[in-house]
Parts: sequence; C-alpha cells; structure tokens
Amino acid sequence: MWEGEGSVVELGEEERWQLLRHNSLARLALSAAGEIDIFPVNYYADGETLLLRTAPGTKLLELTVNSHVAVEIDGFTDEDAWSVVVKGTARRLERQAEIDEADQTPLVPWIPTLKYIYVRITPAAITGRRFERAPEPERY
Repeated sequence: MWEGEGSVVELGEEERWQLLRHNSLARLALSAAGEIDIFPVNYYADGETLLLRTAPGTKLLELTVNSHVAVEIDGFTDEDAWSVVVKGTARRLERQAEIDEADQTPLVPWIPTLKYIYVRITPAAITGRRFERAPEPERY
C-alpha cells in the first residue's frame, strides 16, 4: 500500500464515506464577518449528507450568515493516520417532515443540553487522505 518515505494515499469515495459513517465527532469551520470559527460537533452521516444538532448561539448565527462550511474528521492507528474534509452548504431544517425524519436518526447531543435545531450539510466536495505513520527519516 505504501510507496516510499512519508507516503500519502488519496482515499476513494467509498472509503471517505465509510470513515464519515463510522465516526461521529468533527470540527466545523465557518466564517462570518471576516472571522473564522471552528466548533467541535457530533454528527450523523447518512451516506449523502451530514446532519448535526445545535442550539441558539454563535454557531447557529454564523451558519445563517454564511452557509458555506467545512467539516474535518481525522483518526489514527499505530500504522497510519487519516483525514477527511467535507466542504459544502449548511441549511437549517425548517419543515416539520424533515425534523421528524431527523429525529429518527441516532444523532443525540454528547452533553446534557437542549439542542433541538437540526442543520444538514450537503457536500460540494469531499477529500480524504491516509498517511503512513513511521519514524522520522535521518536528517543527515
């Protein structure tokens, strides 16, 4: 699988979605008024979109100002590390039928807070890489 020192392998679409489906913690990056914010979020990946829950506050306000977002997840083992980045558009779910459908997913807040607002992220692009973890090569 690995070729040469410090190899990086691009992940295929199925592997990117598999990693998204089998994880649930990410960092959400968004921008409003020229400022970039990054928020830890838990999410649910249904295979086509990402769903998250939030409450009124800075994150929701920034999502309504600028719906273009990036979501990043990563992980590692002793042998390798990986990263998946989703860039897309976020939209607050407004219709009751959408909210009822979202209520049926396994998405629940990680902390005991009321997060009753659903946001769906529709990807425009998904990238992913796997990195070989190995000792640093000799410098000299």
